[in-house]
Amino acid sequence: MSKAFTKENDDAPEDELEEPSGPALPSGAKNYITPQGFDRLRTELKQLRSVERPKTVEVVSWAAGNGDRSENGDYIYGKKRLREIDRRMRYLMKRLEIAEVVDPAKSPHTDQIFFGATVTYVDAADDSEEEKTIRIVGVDETDTANGEISWVSPIARAFLKAHTGDVVALTTPAGTRELEIVAVRYC
Repeated sequence: MSKAFTKENDDAPEDELEEPSGPALPSGAKNYITPQGFDRLRTELKQLRSVERPKTVEVVSWAAGNGDRSENGDYIYGKKRLREIDRRMRYLMKRLEIAEVVDPAKSPHTDQIFFGATVTYVDAADDSEEEKTIRIVGVDETDTANGEISWVSPIARAFLKAHTGDVVALTTPAGTRELEIVAVRYC
């Protein structure tokens, strides 16, 4: 097909035109999220909609009034930033729409591991007996630096439905590790 009959946006590279897919969910799985994670996503959407986007539109409008747009850095960057904001807003709206909020604090207090559990464990093969703590959260709220991991991650899947005192096997590229669950709490 001739290029004359296709609609292309010369301002953006082809890969920027695609919608971000975000963290993957297993097919047929629900998008579980904690109330705190849901509030963070909603706050980010509100910030983008009411603060970031209006500021960027103002800059683009001002830059457009300066004349030649082809060499106007403020205009070019502003349009690019506006596309990024709009893309992120669409993504957040879709994720919030399909989110299923699960409050771990309202679940029955048990020693069994489910979504929202904070799990303390030790690596049975590690001589240091150093305890590690993770919290099992939704795919949209993972923060590995703070110990918040997705419920679809391999370690969370290994822990799900296990109890305090159980030893679970975690298969890694380096081999199988045995992890002993020391404590489970919901907060």
